[in-house]
Amino acid sequence: MQKKSTSEFGFFNPRVLIALLFSAAAACSVLTGASLAFFGPNGSTKVSNRTLSFAERVSYQRAIEEVYWRHRIWPKERPDPKPSLDAVMSQAQVEKKVADYLRNSQALEDYWQRPITAGQLQAEMERIAQHTKQPDVLRELFEALGNDPFVIAESLARPALSERLVTNWYAHDQRIHGELEQRAQAELQAHPTVEQMKQLDGKYREIEFVRGDSAQGTANHSHEHSVKLNPNEWDEMVQNLARTVSNSSVAAAVSAAQATRLPLQKPALASTVSRANGASITQVKTGALSPLQEDEEGYYATAVLSKTKDRLKLATVSWRKQPFESWLTRAENQVPNTTAAGGGHYTLPKISEGGCIDDTWTATNGPPDRRESQTAVWTGAEMIVWGGQAGNSIFFNTGGRYNPSTDSWTAISATNAPDARTSHTAVWTGSEMIVWGGVDENFVELNTGGRYNPGTGDWIPTSTTNAPDGRNAHTAVWSGSEMIVWGGGMEAPFLTPAEDTIPTPTVGPLPAPSTRLRHELLTRQCGLAVE
Repeated sequence: MQKKSTSEFGFFNPRVLIALLFSAAAACSVLTGASLAFFGPNGSTKVSNRTLSFAERVSYQRAIEEVYWRHRIWPKERPDPKPSLDAVMSQAQVEKKVADYLRNSQALEDYWQRPITAGQLQAEMERIAQHTKQPDVLRELFEALGNDPFVIAESLARPALSERLVTNWYAHDQRIHGELEQRAQAELQAHPTVEQMKQLDGKYREIEFVRGDSAQGTANHSHEHSVKLNPNEWDEMVQNLARTVSNSSVAAAVSAAQATRLPLQKPALASTVSRANGASITQVKTGALSPLQEDEEGYYATAVLSKTKDRLKLATVSWRKQPFESWLTRAENQVPNTTAAGGGHYTLPKISEGGCIDDTWTATNGPPDRRESQTAVWTGAEMIVWGGQAGNSIFFNTGGRYNPSTDSWTAISATNAPDARTSHTAVWTGSEMIVWGGVDENFVELNTGGRYNPGTGDWIPTSTTNAPDGRNAHTAVWSGSEMIVWGGGMEAPFLTPAEDTIPTPTVGPLPAPSTRLRHELLTRQCGLAVE
């Protein structure tokens, strides 16, 4: 196992810790006794003078998919012509997309009593038109929907808005996650010492941080890893630990804020936190367990096991929340044949002419959970982000698809997805994203992967027959018919999606480059270049 860099194991990275350990849970409505069966035929809907049948919605969804498919990149290395949309997406798959956004809309109304209104849909259309990064593509979408503001609101704005709202409401709903939080709190109260952390039901992890150039060797076992920090990162780490573990007044204030769902930016707390800035290693207490913390993925507590002037060994125990997708499958999967906006008059918004402006940064709307060491590919219509980690204890097998034309994110299904991992690779084939390799939450190097179709939302596992040894920090490219991976410890052969087998590579007359990590692998007209 190779030593991992700060960017690869980020739970105790100062940039991640500051966001994780000091974010208050969002306020939510606590409505006791609500039933999970919110998709039944008795669910109420707002009635307006105009409705769309399920069949009409499907036809409009196909028109949207046609626009996206036209813009999907067909790699120049592929010798076969780009197929039609019908060849890559069935009618049933289009119908599923419609059913999914109607189900989200119904969940908002029946479970959270937050039906999507006409005013919200109009505002979402205005947001999309104003913040689009691809105005020409958005015009194509509007034209495909007949430039009809009602159809655009229902077929383009509703899917994006319902996904964003239902995800936000789910993340901090105490009816859903409250039992887990209470269980985690009870466990911490029953086992309040660092020595008892391993007795907790949560996931236990250890990691060592090293300042400067003193990081040597690799971990002693699969639960311990050394991460090297530069001086600025080290100082931020120390200050953060002084706030969370050693400063009891700050820890108590943070815990109270989370318990009452109050914002952490109150003046008194801000003053207390500011006193922890500039803390030295002597102010970091060992053997002290932090209060229970929360983020979108779960609950966790942290402790400093040992320290020297340039080393810190930390432990964390975490309880992961039930993923939204698995919770949703417990509910009835009925959708209404018609769902209409809640009355009102729609107007067609004016599409911004700005698009992307050179040398500027613009925040995206509604991204997936924060993470690092994930992969990203560009399809020509969307950016697909998958995998990665939010610290030493949370590894993802989830992701999101960012659509710049509508400035919106769509979650990637975890059904049949590869195991959670970080430091893997991903390539775009023209119709699929292939991910492979990396390390899992036990820091085991993987030789598995998956093929993701963004049009259908489906995953297909890659074969492990003749697969190379598991690895991370390798590289991968798409040759036109194969994904070629190399490095991370040894040369690796090819993965052909059509055959889904990995043949034994041949070695040319000249020796391959020396083994290496975090390199670049590029396609050339006459082969590959390793840099």
